[in-house]
Amino acid sequence: MEVGDLRPREDGAEAELLQARQRRRGEWPDTRLPARRRSGRRRHAGRRALRPLDVDSFFFLPADVKGRFDQRSGNVQSQLLQEVKGVLEATYPQTRVRGDGQVVVVAFNTVTLEIVPVFQAYGGSFIMPDTNTGGRWKNVDPWSQLAQVDRTDRAMNGNIRALCQTMKHWRNEKNVPLKSFAIELLVTEFLPARGWGDQSTFWYDYYVRDFLQYLCGRADTYVAIPGTGEVYWLGSDWLQKAQAARDIAVAACHWEYHDYDVTAGQEWQKIFGTRTPIHAR
Repeated sequence: MEVGDLRPREDGAEAELLQARQRRRGEWPDTRLPARRRSGRRRHAGRRALRPLDVDSFFFLPADVKGRFDQRSGNVQSQLLQEVKGVLEATYPQTRVRGDGQVVVVAFNTVTLEIVPVFQAYGGSFIMPDTNTGGRWKNVDPWSQLAQVDRTDRAMNGNIRALCQTMKHWRNEKNVPLKSFAIELLVTEFLPARGWGDQSTFWYDYYVRDFLQYLCGRADTYVAIPGTGEVYWLGSDWLQKAQAARDIAVAACHWEYHDYDVTAGQEWQKIFGTRTPIHAR
C-alpha cells in the first residue's frame, strides 16, 4: 500500500474544500453537532492546561495622586503612565517595561504583567487613564464584566473560561493584537448563541473552529463593555491571523473526524504552538 492510500477515501476532503469556498463567499457550513463519529477518540483543541503567559492587574493609587496630575496640562494620563513606568524600571532594571495606551507592560522572562493604574470610584467602579486621542479619565467596572463571565460560564458548563483560556493562548502564541477583555466578552457572546455550548470538552475542536469564524465576522465592529455603557472598537489588525487560524482549525477538525489524530495534532500546533501535544490521550 502506498503512503497516499492511508488517507481517507470518503467525501470528507471534498466537503472541506466546498466549505472553504463557502467561507470565501461569506457563507459558513452548519455548525450543529454531528449525529455520530467513526470512533469515540477525539483530540481536544486546547485541552491541556497551560500556565498563563500574561496577567492583567489593577494597581491602586491614592486619590491625591490623581489630584496632582489633574493640576497639570497636556495628556496627563500619558504622564501618569510614564511616572509608573519609571518607578517600575527603577525596581526591575533588567526587565523591559513599556507603556501601551492604558497599561504599563512589564515583560518578565516567564510571564508578562499588564499593569493598569486605577483610582477608586463610587459604586465599586474605578477610574483609569486612557492616553488615546489626547488623554482622558475612563470609568471601568470589572465586577460587571466578571459577573457576565460567571453567569454565562455556569450556563455553559464551564466552557466560557476554558475557551477564553484557549483563545488567549493562541493570541499569545501568534502575537495577535486582541485585548484579553475583548476575547472574554466575545466568547460570552459566541458560545450561548452558537448552540450546544454546554457540551463536554469532547467538542472543543468545534468550539475553537467556530469561534475563530465568529471572530473573523466581528472585524471592524464594536463590543459592549458591561456596567459602563461604553463600546470598544475591535478594529481588524488581527483579522489576517484569525482567518489563517480558522482555516487551519477547519483542516484539524477534518482530520479528527476521520481519526487521524497525529495529523490533526500537527495542525493544532500551527495555531497553539508546540506546548499543545500532538496526540492528547
